Amino acid sequence: MKRAAALICAAVASTVYLLTPSQTARPAQDAGPVQRERPAQADRRAQPGHPSQPGRPSQAERSAPARPSAPPARPAAGAPATAPGLAAPAQKELAQQIVASAENGTLNWRSAYGYVEDIGDGQGYTAGLIGFCTGTHDLLALVEGYTRARPDNALAPYLPALRRVDGTDSHEGLDPGFPDAWRAESRVPAFRAAQDAERDRVYFDPAVRRGRADGLGALGQFIYYDALVFHGPGTGATSFDGIRARATRQARTPAQGGDEAAYLGAFLDARRRAMLIRHPGIDTSRVDTAQRRFLREGNLDLRPPLRWQVYGETFHAP
Repeated sequence: MKRAAALICAAVASTVYLLTPSQTARPAQDAGPVQRERPAQADRRAQPGHPSQPGRPSQAERSAPARPSAPPARPAAGAPATAPGLAAPAQKELAQQIVASAENGTLNWRSAYGYVEDIGDGQGYTAGLIGFCTGTHDLLALVEGYTRARPDNALAPYLPALRRVDGTDSHEGLDPGFPDAWRAESRVPAFRAAQDAERDRVYFDPAVRRGRADGLGALGQFIYYDALVFHGPGTGATSFDGIRARATRQARTPAQGGDEAAYLGAFLDARRRAMLIRHPGIDTSRVDTAQRRFLREGNLDLRPPLRWQVYGETFHAP
């Protein structure tokens, strides 16, 4: 997936965030997210202990929750998962919160609609809900689709420039007005809805679909989702399909008759390896002390209450 004076590094390991109803229900209209520093492309500035969140691949490459007393039956080996899993509304909300804890240092994922910044990762401007980038085509696809539905929007004048810089880190034709136009349009409910829809089309829905086909429950579908957000779709060794291919060489998926926990362990091993290949020294806590913690606890249905750590900060839900 996907990812400045206002940056806040996770330096205080004792900070605990509690999910409140207001965090899940109240969108932040104007406040920007707490954006973690992401490393530059040349060296990604990957330093142990620093939240180094890289962007998605280039266009060319394109833990002690209470276990429920009577969990639903897991699908039989060899059968794809058919339960709602991560697509259930409450589970989808939870998934956005866990991703936001790693991407933005908050459980209030709705605060990120208006975020826009060049984080120095070689992918131009990073913006919006899931970190759409001017250099990785997904931001262009978002604005093109939105403009077809609402031609008179603040971002439409920048479409020629967005097409020219697609696949590069250039700002040519975007400065100085593009960031302000993004923030202004992000106050429009229709543009927020468009960001939601593009996130689902490119990242969330494919993760759920692929997870179900592999016989995975909600945790496995979330693990796929976070990997797609961070690494992006694609067949490269450090993209989603490359990671999955490596995992399936080590363990069979449940749909292939394998053990779900064993397969997810192999996938997380492959994902962690891919993170370190792309960015040596990167903080891998979103895997190590979040997803692997849920797996170690046997929480294959990703049922709250959840407790996890990212970049040394502790989060609870609820």
